[in-house]
Amino acid sequence: MHPLLRRLLSAVLVIIGLSVADAAQNQETPNVILIMVDDMGWGDVGFNGNTTIRTPHLDALCAKGARFENFFSGASVCSPSRSAFMTGRSPYRHGIWSANVGRLARQEYTIPEALKSKGYATGHFGKWHLGVPNPEYRGKGGGDGTDTHFALPQWFSYDEHFVTHHSVPTWDPYGPKAGNAATTGNPYFHNGKRVTENLLGDDTRIIMDRAIPFIQKNSEQKTPFLAVIWPHTPHEKVVAGTEYQALYPEAEGKAKHYYGTITAFDDQIGRLVEELGKLGISQNTIIAFSSDNGPEHKEGPGETGGLRGRKRSLYSGGGCVPAFMVWPGLIEPDSLIETPCSSLDYLPTLVDYLSIERPDQRPLDGASLLPILKQETSKRPTEFPFLSKGKLAWIGNEYKLITQMKDERVNASDELYNIRNDRFETTNIAAQNPELLKSIKLNARRFMRSAKSSFQGGDYDDPNYTPLGNWLESKKNKKK
Repeated sequence: MHPLLRRLLSAVLVIIGLSVADAAQNQETPNVILIMVDDMGWGDVGFNGNTTIRTPHLDALCAKGARFENFFSGASVCSPSRSAFMTGRSPYRHGIWSANVGRLARQEYTIPEALKSKGYATGHFGKWHLGVPNPEYRGKGGGDGTDTHFALPQWFSYDEHFVTHHSVPTWDPYGPKAGNAATTGNPYFHNGKRVTENLLGDDTRIIMDRAIPFIQKNSEQKTPFLAVIWPHTPHEKVVAGTEYQALYPEAEGKAKHYYGTITAFDDQIGRLVEELGKLGISQNTIIAFSSDNGPEHKEGPGETGGLRGRKRSLYSGGGCVPAFMVWPGLIEPDSLIETPCSSLDYLPTLVDYLSIERPDQRPLDGASLLPILKQETSKRPTEFPFLSKGKLAWIGNEYKLITQMKDERVNASDELYNIRNDRFETTNIAAQNPELLKSIKLNARRFMRSAKSSFQGGDYDDPNYTPLGNWLESKKNKKK
């Protein structure tokens, strides 16, 4: 570019708040950062109206994009929710019925695989919980120690991975001197090697210390990257450092720790955003934030914002979670999306935007959100499933069915809610709408037949595939 033209461009960009580097990056393939916290309620953040828990960095980041009013996780408990996030497909298709049950089959097509095909560097940082992440792992959910329970991150085209199998305490996860790191059954594995260094203090800081160098390296090499960041906050054991507890002198007991650990996480979001600015890639980076399910326990510090139910429930408090997406150039700042959306939609949306050709036409349960994000429509094109322990919720633009599913049948004790007019699910309208209920049940039945076929390997061109466990069996993996 001619020096004079560059100076003119620079002056214009300064006026609109961009750097030359940002503008150049914005014309290239976007970087993608997908953040999912653990057991955070819809009402636990400032951008959804919480006035007690301090989340200034999340709130500021949310304001740069679209806040989702009705965003659902893939399930109301951890492992199945995470498999839905990765694949755009219901956990019913994978046989991941609950936490520490099943494993993500190697034959599944995932977000990192899709983006890897477009030249992305790919990294996963934090919780895994999709099966055994390392051959040395023998802890909870480890099955019988054979490779039948493996779901190694590198199988799914991750170049770099810093993961634990399941949750760890949110402060000093391996003790005040990290003394348990060498012997714990649930260590951090960094690219397959047990980690014993830099494991003190806030756990999200520990995770971000690995994610940020990955981002820096690929930014400097001008390689588009996917960074999946899954902190453990605020999953139990919820522990906050003394400086974060001190921010909440009026809180008592667990609440002091709960609030503090969320603010500690928020500080790391601020650190991440600042780093993106320093690298000049803020305007070419998509950031999506959500939780894997609603808050733990019937009574506790986690807030659902008045939504009915909590973690493990099919009511919206179990799976309607805090969420937003920042996408410079595509999403208008300070947008509000009221359409029901889901983490099932991440893969279809990215595949659509990047014009990625999927290797086959196996069914997806999510949908591309591009028309909704662009405000071309307020309606999603498909309904989507939401599950918990053999029960199914079927969610559309206006209605939500909750039913006890057994094989392909629908139980008579159905619940139907108009979630557009009755967001808090106070009035079951099933009896008053028999034809509507019949129609929605028909779609749910079709989904169940398709999911059972997927579970049995019908979507995989692999005659050696064998499902782990039995259809709709939710018993936890146990060592023999």
